[in-house]
Amino acid sequence: MKEVEIKFHGYKCSLCDAEYQPNEAIYTCRHDGGNLDIIYDYDSLQRDLSPESIFRSKENSLWRYLPLLPVKEIHAPGTPMQAVGWTPVFSPPELRRQLGVEDLWIKDESRNPTASFKDRASAVVVAQALETGVEIVVTASTGNAGAALAGMAAAAGQKAVIFAPRNAPPAKIAQLLIYEAQVLLVDGNYDQAFDLSIAASNEFGWYCRNTGYNPFSLEGKKPRHTRFGRM
Repeated sequence: MKEVEIKFHGYKCSLCDAEYQPNEAIYTCRHDGGNLDIIYDYDSLQRDLSPESIFRSKENSLWRYLPLLPVKEIHAPGTPMQAVGWTPVFSPPELRRQLGVEDLWIKDESRNPTASFKDRASAVVVAQALETGVEIVVTASTGNAGAALAGMAAAAGQKAVIFAPRNAPPAKIAQLLIYEAQVLLVDGNYDQAFDLSIAASNEFGWYCRNTGYNPFSLEGKKPRHTRFGRM
């Protein structure tokens, strides 16, 4: 697929405003452990892009917003990874009547490949892992986030490792296995699975998807919020 000119210029700590180049930090601030926000070249974006140029795109997925995402290209074209996003919104008149509201919009994120909005974050994280040459992606999950990562990784030919509490719903664990993820059941709660996934990421060089930890996961969720149409 054709690459776009990436506007990702680095990271900025949400607590202390410390800034990092793209290759200086991956997850959190080195000074205070704060979450990192992605920095874009907003001047170039304003100069080179317009809403019309985005909405004229024939790409009916989240990848129509590729110029506004911190990755270079659409990966795994022709697979479910390319089908993430562009889900419909509805305004059911009967439900509006029952609830007594005039303005109600429902977005059907079950149209995503693994039936979850978390496919959006996972697709961008997997794309970043591919672009940085990381072969294994990892996360902690009790269900949907793990399934989304496993599904997107499978589509892209990557290996996914999921740390899940042993008491996670069996149907969710089965979904992870269907996508051929390696599932490591933890004798503990989600927080302990989260800590183990980060430790494994640091020890083995795996790319960690964890929400609230990997700044790329938030970027994947951005093309979702709209009142009209699809995103």
